Amino acid sequence: MNAEGLVEVVLPGKVEPEGLEIRHGAVPAAGPGQVVIRMEATGVSFAEQQMRRGRYYDQPAFPFVPGYDLVGTILTTGEGVEPALAGTRVAALVKVGGWASHVLVDAADVVPVPDGIGAAEAETVVVNGITAWQMLHRKAHVRAGQTILVHGANGGVGSVLVQLAQAADVKVIGTASARHHDALREQGVIPVDYRTEDVAARVRELAPAGVDAVFDHVGGRSAVDSWHLLAPGGTLVSYGSASTRDDEGSKQWPVLKLLGRVWLWNALPNRRRAYFFNVWAGRALAKNRFRAQLRADLTQVFGALQRGDVTAQIAAQLPLTRVADALRLAESGTVAGKVVLNP
Repeated sequence: MNAEGLVEVVLPGKVEPEGLEIRHGAVPAAGPGQVVIRMEATGVSFAEQQMRRGRYYDQPAFPFVPGYDLVGTILTTGEGVEPALAGTRVAALVKVGGWASHVLVDAADVVPVPDGIGAAEAETVVVNGITAWQMLHRKAHVRAGQTILVHGANGGVGSVLVQLAQAADVKVIGTASARHHDALREQGVIPVDYRTEDVAARVRELAPAGVDAVFDHVGGRSAVDSWHLLAPGGTLVSYGSASTRDDEGSKQWPVLKLLGRVWLWNALPNRRRAYFFNVWAGRALAKNRFRAQLRADLTQVFGALQRGDVTAQIAAQLPLTRVADALRLAESGTVAGKVVLNP
């Protein structure tokens, strides 16, 4: 056996970032169909910020190890898994469990990371990249020459979405606070300040016939406004409820309310479509199809990263044991890109 030990971060309950616990243990053994990944990079995403408040709508019972995705090298393989996979760098979307030095994953859930892409770089586009790619190409089916509105264009998902859209020759209007506008303009995005401008009025000025798609991570009132900005044939993709992050009360209700609206909008005879995007949709019903799409789409995103269509935005890299600082930094709203954790 190897002499390495397991280091993992445990979320014991609703705590401030300082309340996260570091636990040591034995490296897990790979069972049939499984691999053990030695983590090289994992990240702080919006999900963990919700989970520590007990507000992520299908989080497991406390205590658990958070960590939505990871990149690492396969250390050991279980029975029925190609032993030659050991030593290859892979990415995995796990929802929980990623904040650990060693992670047990089904071999069917890992996606190879192409040569020449570093672990931290790859990590920045796993959950954000897969979300952006699927919303753009599987939900909104964007085409060259179209115009889209991206809320939070400087955010984790938003920034990848903007770059993938531009690689597809799509015109982008992006909302962000003023300090991000110069960077967005350099990328060819038309910025709108959601704090000081009337977003709806400004977007109507820029796209009088409406936009072909809106990507909205805010939910609530924002999703309603977004719907009214769509051109006939347009698509609203809502993928979160950031507006309720700090609310107390039901974590299901904002999602259910939005799903109700989506259902109602889709019933209207106006050729517009609304989706509530969840990266895990379809996994329970058709696991093999889910895995095939995930592999295909993440491979496309890694290709875009290799070509330079997408730039990896690493806000900071901190060791796993400094997870409280990493979470504070990610929640501060002062950084651009992904806060990455290394072992």
